[in-house]
Amino acid sequence: MFYSIQGEGMLAGVPSVFIRTSGCNLRCRWCDSWYTSWEPEGEERSLEEILEFVRRHSRGYTVVTGGEPMISKEIVPLTRKLRELGQHITIETAGTVYAPVECDLMSISPKLRNSTPARAQAGEWAERHERTRIRLDVLKRLMECYPYQLKFVVCDPGDIQEIVELVERLGACRDRVLLMAEGTDRETLAERGRWLAELCKQYGYRFTPRLHIELWGHQRGV
Repeated sequence: MFYSIQGEGMLAGVPSVFIRTSGCNLRCRWCDSWYTSWEPEGEERSLEEILEFVRRHSRGYTVVTGGEPMISKEIVPLTRKLRELGQHITIETAGTVYAPVECDLMSISPKLRNSTPARAQAGEWAERHERTRIRLDVLKRLMECYPYQLKFVVCDPGDIQEIVELVERLGACRDRVLLMAEGTDRETLAERGRWLAELCKQYGYRFTPRLHIELWGHQRGV
């Protein structure tokens, strides 16, 4: 748990409490929080411990992220308690699992083909990831049930065609589609950001920065 600013998406720049769950049902090759997916770690925290942290630090916005928070067994009671505290709740998810959570912004990051790891890197997880990274039924249900944003991690200009096709299949609103350059250092984000901005202009999608990387670099708890 930590208090920072939201670095990505439609609420970029908003001071927020972050609750990061450990454990994930995917294995993105470029995952920037491997300690919650490839090698899950962390301490058990009670709901009351979490809520007390929120009470002390929050200015009204809480982000539940991961890993994949939608697979956490107490995600529903956690979000209900956050609602009782009057929090604006963002959930950051890959969109492969549905749960009846309380949520004001469902930040869905569907995983493109660029996320699939090589078998030499991930073993049997490579095939599992590729098979389960897109669940159209779950994506549509989340989009129907909650205010949403679709945030795509882009590695190469060629990724745009896959994005366009998925957006069309989902019937997503163009102004809720955000493109974000993959990268965990300022130089990579700047280089990719230049051509990504041009793609956003061409297709009418939003560009999202990674403010936490620009401000503090790639480190935990910011």
